[in-house]
Amino acid sequence: MLTTVDNKKKYSIITYGCQMNFSDSEIVSSILDNNGYKSSDDYINSDLILLNTCSIREKAELTVRKKLESFKKLKKKNSNLKVGVLGCMAERLKEKFLIEEKIVDLVVGPDAYRDIPNLLREVEVGNNAVNVILSKDETYGDIDPSRFSSNGISAFVSITRGCDNMCTFCVVPFTRGRERSRDPKSIIQEISKLRDEGYREITLLGQNVDSYLWYGGGLKKDYKNASELQKKTSLSFSKLLELIAVNFKEMRIRFTTSNPQDMSDNVLTVMAKHKNICKHIHLPVQSGSDKILKLMNRKHTIGEYKELIDKIKKIIPNCGISHDIITGFPNESENDHKMTLELMNYVKYDFGFMFKYSERPGTLASKKLKDNVPEKIKQRRLNEIIDLQQKHSYFNLKNYVGKNCEVLIEKESKKSSQYWCGRNDQNIMVVFPKKNQKAGDLVNIKIDDNTSTTLIGSS
Repeated sequence: MLTTVDNKKKYSIITYGCQMNFSDSEIVSSILDNNGYKSSDDYINSDLILLNTCSIREKAELTVRKKLESFKKLKKKNSNLKVGVLGCMAERLKEKFLIEEKIVDLVVGPDAYRDIPNLLREVEVGNNAVNVILSKDETYGDIDPSRFSSNGISAFVSITRGCDNMCTFCVVPFTRGRERSRDPKSIIQEISKLRDEGYREITLLGQNVDSYLWYGGGLKKDYKNASELQKKTSLSFSKLLELIAVNFKEMRIRFTTSNPQDMSDNVLTVMAKHKNICKHIHLPVQSGSDKILKLMNRKHTIGEYKELIDKIKKIIPNCGISHDIITGFPNESENDHKMTLELMNYVKYDFGFMFKYSERPGTLASKKLKDNVPEKIKQRRLNEIIDLQQKHSYFNLKNYVGKNCEVLIEKESKKSSQYWCGRNDQNIMVVFPKKNQKAGDLVNIKIDDNTSTTLIGSS
């Protein structure tokens, strides 16, 4: 009997940060799969380790640096091992990683993943390899992501890349470039393939999905120069959302992230109209103070934000709402902090992502504003925000008790193999005892109890 030997080099991708990074890792995996490499979960015995990194907060960078340090021992044991850094840290720290510290072999920015095979060839002949050039048109729309870490039920579909908002605390415009939208035909093709493969839910991804605008290609900022025909046939996010909802009625649809200044009434109307669009909106606010929002260069006021919240609750009464909040931004006073708590009490978010401000090199805030809120005060304010959010989350989830909700089963519960877990329409995690169901089933669950983060039900 003949046996075949698999001579493909093994690679492992370790991903940090946002959902966009996880989506990008699937693109990188697909590129490597098509160039003679084989995916492996065992990074210790891999030939190539890639870290897809995040620069949004200092803690994220420290985590990556610690991981890179641990690879030094691996490289001593295996002289053929190559280590690369992808994503946002790649663009920002390319010279330090490659030349000063010499801890990696290649550095690749978010718009240069197609060049990875060429860069690896450079590494093989002993050269440092780097490509962090930002693109005005790269969307990877023609690449079929590998879904190497997928549960087979839910998948990310990227619809935009980059960001034009220039919030003073954020590195994204510098690491991911200008905002551009993906050809809707390629989006539909990708979702069609996912449906055929048995996926039940998609999440449309972008730094700012509501500003999606397709008029035949090009940056959003150039739309004013488009022809009348291009403008007449252009596709906004609300139109794209409806197109997907109508053509994929059997799939659940989510999207993230939204920015308050770009969310239109049309999006809310489309959400309310179609049952398969999940009723959850992630709507970052960052601060409850107009003074701080202005320093952050956010494009909305608290008054406008509240009006949008009121509109959401009117058009979609059962909509779940979550947030991002940064506390301890430069010049934030105790009164500014209290305004954030007041806004939280006004909205009563279902959940949120809450952080202390950490100065990011290269951002406008780092250049123009002194990080002048003491660490002790930042931590105390963060604790107060977290405590209040936990109260609101528990209160909101308590309202589900005694009611039924539809849940898409995603996997076994981490705490018990006797329980399923999945999310409801509002993006709340639900756990319930197993019966004769399977992952991917859409089931009706009676809610019996809750914590501040989870609904506990019976099928």
